[in-house]
Amino acid sequence: MFPTQKFGAKPGLGTELRKFGLAYCDLPTLIDNMATFLRVLTLNIDIRHKEPIPIFSYIITFVTAGSYAYVWVASAIWFVMERCIATRDILRAIIMFSLCISSEIGNAKFFYIYYYRKIIRKLLNESLSFDATIVPGSRYAMNVLKTMRKAKIRAMIFWFTLMGNGLIYVGKPIITPGRHFMDDIFTIYGLEPMQKSPNYEFGYALVGASVWFLCYVPANVTAVLIVVAGYIEAQMLALTQELLHVWSDAEQYYKNLNFTVLKRGSFVDVNYKKRVLNEFVTKRLVDIIQKHARNVYLLQLLEDVFRGAIALEFLLLVLGLIAELLGGLENTFLEMPYAFVQVAMDCWTGQRVMDASAQFAAAVYACQWEMFDVANMKIVLLMLASAQKTMKLSAGGVTMLSFESLMAVVRSIYSAYTTLQSTLKMNVHIK
Repeated sequence: MFPTQKFGAKPGLGTELRKFGLAYCDLPTLIDNMATFLRVLTLNIDIRHKEPIPIFSYIITFVTAGSYAYVWVASAIWFVMERCIATRDILRAIIMFSLCISSEIGNAKFFYIYYYRKIIRKLLNESLSFDATIVPGSRYAMNVLKTMRKAKIRAMIFWFTLMGNGLIYVGKPIITPGRHFMDDIFTIYGLEPMQKSPNYEFGYALVGASVWFLCYVPANVTAVLIVVAGYIEAQMLALTQELLHVWSDAEQYYKNLNFTVLKRGSFVDVNYKKRVLNEFVTKRLVDIIQKHARNVYLLQLLEDVFRGAIALEFLLLVLGLIAELLGGLENTFLEMPYAFVQVAMDCWTGQRVMDASAQFAAAVYACQWEMFDVANMKIVLLMLASAQKTMKLSAGGVTMLSFESLMAVVRSIYSAYTTLQSTLKMNVHIK
């Protein structure tokens, strides 16, 4: 159902392309997918890739990042200072501010993942080492793959949503009658008048390149968060199933062992069954504890990389959405999904990790521990104390990534928007 191929094999082009689809959801392939996309941004996150990054990737990154810096930093500052503040055009200043703030959300993650690229490589290498210990074809392996398929679907939906948003933004002037720009209110420094050739074509190319950078960067950097957090979630859900089946697996093991013993004609004492069952349970519980501890370690590495980026992302989202609402939805209807979907996906990812952790904690108590001997009961008690500490991702260690946090942010944004809107209207009325 979920084919896995060893890394390093050299299949045909068709197979290589199919690896980006849902037929290949194993961790090595997913990491290879992410590494392939991020190498375009001159970032190598997979230590298995020994070949140098192509010069073409450096050219793409330099051109698109330079376009972004010129359009959304240098030109934006000039436009606000010279064309908005000087003329007291508050509306255009707000719209320009919202565009610039929203454009920084994805770049924050890219800066952090580039700065912490050694930790990312360590995290992915640890995850691959962990994955290599899983017995292929086992119930545990199949449960992990099933959840990883859902994680890949989320990553693909997010990727296409963000890239599609950029495509619509760039394509809007093409389908609009007349000669229009992406945002007619905005003027790029040095390209006046904007509507005349070759200024129009050059400006369109600059904005198009910058939009590609602004969409491609967060689409692929966030995919790392989705996949790694999804793998931790998959491990926790698979461990949950192992806990729920630990006693039935022990009984099945005893039946198979007892059949072998009886076939040999050996003597079976009264306490034999109890001893065999509890020895099996002990080994299984110890294995689960070790895997749980390893998942906690992987989550901590992931938190170390993204906690600062996500905290900055939350701040930029609040500022950006408030400005977009103040600027009017008719002017910012394409910018709002771009900003909101990034934070919403982070919260969804964090919520799924929390839910998987909660299911694991519930499974510890539901593992039929009352059938165990005293030694195994003590192990379960130790596991219960550890499992009750919820695994979570946070925004700078301040708030957990969850639906509750997302709704709190939305309420704060709306509250600030209504306050500022009434203040602006009052100032306009006084003038």
